[in-house]
Amino acid sequence: MNDAGIALILGDQLDRRSPVLDCLRHDTDRVLMIESREESQRVWSHKARSALFIAAMRHHRAWLETQGYRVEYVTLDDDRAESFASALDAVLRRRRPTWLRVVEPGEYDVGQAIDRACRRHGINLHVLDDPRFLCSTAEFADWREGRKTLVMEHFYRHMRRRHGILMADDGPIGGRWNFDQDNRRSFGREGPGMPPALPGFVPDLLTRGALDAVQRHFPDNPGHTEGFDWPVTREQALAALDDFIDRRLPAFGPYQDAMWTGQPFLHHSALSAALNLGLLDPREVIDAATSTLAEQRATLQSVEGFVRQVLGWREYVRGVYWSEMPGYLDCNALQAQADLPAFYWSGDTDMQCLRSVIGQTLEFGYAHHIQRLMVTGLFALLYGVDPAQVHAWYLAVYVDAVEWVEAPNTLGMSQYADGGLLASKPYVASGRYIQRMSNYCKGCRYAPDVRTGDKACPFTTLYWDFLLRHEKRFADHPRAGMQWRSLGRLDAGQRHAVRDAANRLRRSIAGGRVD
Repeated sequence: MNDAGIALILGDQLDRRSPVLDCLRHDTDRVLMIESREESQRVWSHKARSALFIAAMRHHRAWLETQGYRVEYVTLDDDRAESFASALDAVLRRRRPTWLRVVEPGEYDVGQAIDRACRRHGINLHVLDDPRFLCSTAEFADWREGRKTLVMEHFYRHMRRRHGILMADDGPIGGRWNFDQDNRRSFGREGPGMPPALPGFVPDLLTRGALDAVQRHFPDNPGHTEGFDWPVTREQALAALDDFIDRRLPAFGPYQDAMWTGQPFLHHSALSAALNLGLLDPREVIDAATSTLAEQRATLQSVEGFVRQVLGWREYVRGVYWSEMPGYLDCNALQAQADLPAFYWSGDTDMQCLRSVIGQTLEFGYAHHIQRLMVTGLFALLYGVDPAQVHAWYLAVYVDAVEWVEAPNTLGMSQYADGGLLASKPYVASGRYIQRMSNYCKGCRYAPDVRTGDKACPFTTLYWDFLLRHEKRFADHPRAGMQWRSLGRLDAGQRHAVRDAANRLRRSIAGGRVD
């Protein structure tokens, strides 16, 4: 053993100002980065997701080397790359460093693997706070202490005050903390027109190498890399941020919940992947958005709605994840047991909304938050899918998926698997919600306002079945009780018809039929 150390940089920690680089000696210490084949196989990752991480990592390695750092880099082609743990163990065994420094990982199991490896080799492990977040895990724990229930809105207001964001003296700018009621517009029959396209970034030599490696090692994984143009460098991410602020933020607020066939991105930022990789810092993203107010380039409704996603939800779900792990992934409060329908991996269903959103997901590795919550997530919740399978699917198919953010959004917000810890009520609706917020129902063979029969929308059938199955649990719920009280409109015969239709639908889907 010598006095040299290793700064371990994980694939979602590509921040050029990372504290692991502080005081790193260029002559004796090394940066370690690991591509792992297991990462794309343990979770059957979308090819674009794997390619994004690997391309961004390879560009970060190149930047580190231009700064004079000595980088040991394990590629997918390396024998050691079978798994993250095996690669780390091999490097530590050969290098025998005195210490290893890492920013707290975004996945509980990765942190455990690092700890075990360092213990096994007698190496001093230093885990550093992640400065990319505005609320540390310790600060979230302090905020949470003594609270019987968690409410994101309360946390969001705490963060607004704590950081002085969109504040006037001690109150919110505009006199309101949020503009939810103003930000739920649909496009109407006229549709969205021609929303500004996302900027595309032509793959360079490093990125093309990453795309080739993914295709070579994971040929059977879902999705593809044709047309891949996600930002993979700090410079590209900044350009994507500028493009959103200038061209899509002004209309983001009112239409953030709207959906439209053939329009995957609309007015959304599509910056979550760059944020989660560390190519952007949330502070600069928030500053860029809020700066538009003084220049009157965007309304307060749009700016606040976007800031709430970054400062509120993003920080909140991270706090919940770390305060609830490791048991959080096993949550199943509603005892859902069904298998994820096969069409989630193909989009092969005649439910037009699901076909559109799943098809888009497999094409781009992307869907915006309402498509995830109120289409793919809603169907899984109403159908009764085992939440662990829903979690695995979301982690696999979206390019921005890192466990700390994906798991609480899926298990808590979407599937109510945590029993109301993250979101106080289950987000359930019939097909009429999708009809109101999109054009997906136009031309679909199903009628969103029909509960049973050949024309019944599966969402609507399963919605009423969900109300029946969980009537005892939610009948007196302070936020959801009104939905359950609507069951009073159904007589015994109608209740039986709903249960029978739902059971036939489940048997059909479980048997491999796509409708």
